Amino acid sequence: MTREAAELQAINTAWQIAIQEILRVVVRDMYMTGDEPAFRSRVKRIEETAVESIYSGLVLRGADEWTQVLVKEKASNFVTTLLTSFTYDKV
Repeated sequence: MTREAAELQAINTAWQIAIQEILRVVVRDMYMTGDEPAFRSRVKRIEETAVESIYSGLVLRGADEWTQVLVKEKASNFVTTLLTSFTYDKV
């Protein structure tokens, strides 16, 4: 891997970790403020809104069709995977 590719990989990884940790704090706060149905509803709403935003953001940025399809799929899968990893388990 070239130095530039390694640096890009490190930046992408750092960005993903930062966003994931911010989201964990937001979800943790939601978790503390309600019951399971409310928690699940909020997480689902975040997921749907994020995926919709990804789709419209790519179009507004003028990305070509191939890039739109690839990024939509990858980003949507990432959002879904991350958000479905949260469970409601108040003790």
